Amino acid sequence: MTSLSLNLPPLENGDRLSRNEFERRYTAMPKVKKAELIEGKVYMASPVRIVNHGRPHAQIMTWLGFYYAATPGVDLGDNATIRLDLDSEPQPDGLLRLEPEAGGRSRIDAEGYVQGAPELIVEIAASSASYDLNEKLRVYRRNAVQEYLVWQVNDRRVDWFSLQDGDYQNLSPDANGTIKSLVFPGLWLAVPALLQGDLAIVLAELQKGLQTPAHQAFVTQLG
Repeated sequence: MTSLSLNLPPLENGDRLSRNEFERRYTAMPKVKKAELIEGKVYMASPVRIVNHGRPHAQIMTWLGFYYAATPGVDLGDNATIRLDLDSEPQPDGLLRLEPEAGGRSRIDAEGYVQGAPELIVEIAASSASYDLNEKLRVYRRNAVQEYLVWQVNDRRVDWFSLQDGDYQNLSPDANGTIKSLVFPGLWLAVPALLQGDLAIVLAELQKGLQTPAHQAFVTQLG
């Protein structure tokens, strides 16, 4: 334990802190794996159950990872801290972002953190009562995160929000239940298969998106 950590109070759930103080305390507690600052309030994660978080998280990251592998120029993050604004420093389950030269609104700062709003943020939530669909949603909307996907595991529901005219609107699935990103061409999600735990079908549907002319043009644009 460093002398710095000895002189700092520990992070506590519900603390009201500035972003600088939050970072100081978080850095001094290396055993803490996930803590977030949302609207100036500290949220600390509970132990993770495999059924309602661990496995869904792995499935979503596999889906995002396949898209990342097929789309050079897109950046992928797993539980990466985002310096979003002076009162909010979330650590979302997953994200996709574009570099500024490709039109992205975030960058990697000198300390290696994401600074600014990624184009897509993904969260695994237990239910609609989660702060992912309340406090966090408002923060992401205010900071102009273009798309926000929330998988409510207990409710067996996926909401994929698109920022339109300053507000989030739900993206509608097609006749097969597939939702398609407006920001990342070819990023297709077979929602019924995801909710049934059929990752093979989820990836097969994504592969269809990756083979579209729109995705190929996007890759050319990024290159």
